[in-house]
Amino acid sequence: MNILLFSLVVIVFSLVCYAIAQVTTPWYENLPAVAMDYKVHVDPGKEDCYFQYVNPGATFYVSFQVLRGGDGMAGFAVHHPNGEVVLPYQWRANADYQDQQSTGGYYRVCVDNQFSRFADKLVNLYMTVIRYDQWDLYSKELEEMNLSVENFTTSIQNVERNINDMLQYQNHMRGMEGRHYNLLVDNNTYVFRWSAIQIIVICVATMVQVYFVRKLFEVKNTRPRA
Repeated sequence: MNILLFSLVVIVFSLVCYAIAQVTTPWYENLPAVAMDYKVHVDPGKEDCYFQYVNPGATFYVSFQVLRGGDGMAGFAVHHPNGEVVLPYQWRANADYQDQQSTGGYYRVCVDNQFSRFADKLVNLYMTVIRYDQWDLYSKELEEMNLSVENFTTSIQNVERNINDMLQYQNHMRGMEGRHYNLLVDNNTYVFRWSAIQIIVICVATMVQVYFVRKLFEVKNTRPRA
């Protein structure tokens, strides 16, 4: 009886540990492909870093683009899971990095705004993790069912790669569109503000000039003394 009770406790404990492990593991780490698009705000003189898990053998891609703020540039860097800086810091408007065959682990992606002491930055951050090895597993499963789908699998892989390239291009163009729109809005605000200030200055200067010219030609009525 004690042995059965002990076995039951061990089984329940194992199930609980397995459930906890499943909960603590992010749901997206086991997906064949993940794409994430963020708009991040970086305060002046600050640096923000983000971590992305990449499965071993997967393709990791990340791109940055400053949409608004200051001179329109920021520092970007990508750190490999082994600690190596695979994309060094450079002050630029946009940058990208791609690792075709990752060794796996958590990549650290950093956006640096330390050189800008007064202007905050709005940055578009786009990341994708694609596991092309999942297609090989799918092909093997079909081969076990005696299905010849080599051409089909190759076509699907090419389609997936082309779709990924198109998504990267669309994200880049979307970032450029946002950057140009924000620049247009800022220029319009700048022109409107200074035009209004100049109009006010001109009106005030005109009123002052008219006042002094009238005072210059003003004749006071004085009576002669006897």
